[in-house]
Parts: sequence; structure tokens; C-alpha cells
Amino acid sequence: MRYMLVMRDSEEAVQAAKEQDFEQVINAMGAYNEAMIKAGVLLAGEGLADPAEGVVVDFDAEEPVVTDGPYGETRELFNGFWIIQVSSREEAVEWARRAPLGPGSTLEVRRVQEVEDFADYADNEYIRKEAEWRRQLGTE
Repeated sequence: MRYMLVMRDSEEAVQAAKEQDFEQVINAMGAYNEAMIKAGVLLAGEGLADPAEGVVVDFDAEEPVVTDGPYGETRELFNGFWIIQVSSREEAVEWARRAPLGPGSTLEVRRVQEVEDFADYADNEYIRKEAEWRRQLGTE
């Protein structure tokens, strides 16, 4: 099973991270990533650039509205993710618990859906295409 660990930080956590020795942050994250690689569970993982570089596409209106970052008032920011392949939700949670994060940070653990989750729609053109795309991309 694949799980996404979604890193969310409060604005206070983001500010606290800016006050830390960046090399120590890199080393802690690097050691965490290395442990997941050695365990054979890490499929992908990335940190995200500052929200000021991003945009929000809001679909509340008839035409989507694009707003430049930084976003309006936020309580937490999506700052990065890992995708891991493990045998159970509990194992995913155990990896999440090991992340080198501090106060104001959270990890949301979400299962990544597989083609098999849509078995009731196996005859759907796009479900069949999805299976083929995953084979082509080597992500099945």
C-alpha cells in the first residue's frame, strides 16, 4: 500500500524553522530520508518552495480565480510530502512518527488510491487508461 505523508506547518513553525541552523535541518531530514530509503519504503518526497512563489486557483466562481501567493490568512501551510510504500496503515503511521518535525508541524497520513479501488468501474474507459498510464510510468 502506498501512503502520502503530508507535512503541514503553522506560521509559527515556519518562523521557528528559519531560526534553526539550516545545516542541522538538512542533516535531520537527510537522515530520515536515508532511513526510509534503506528500509525500501520511500517512493518520493519533496519539500515545497515559499508560499510567496505559489498561486491559488479557486473554483468557487464560474471561472476559476487565480491569486498570487502568499495566501491570505492561513493556519497551516502544506510544506512538503513523502510517498511511501508499506504493508499497513500502522507502518505508515510509525514512519510518520519518526519525522524530524517540531511543535506546530503535523503530518497527515493518507492512503494513495490504487486502480483496484475502482473495481466497480473496471469497464470505464479512463479507469482502463489509468491502469495503462501507470504501467507506462512504472508506478503500478
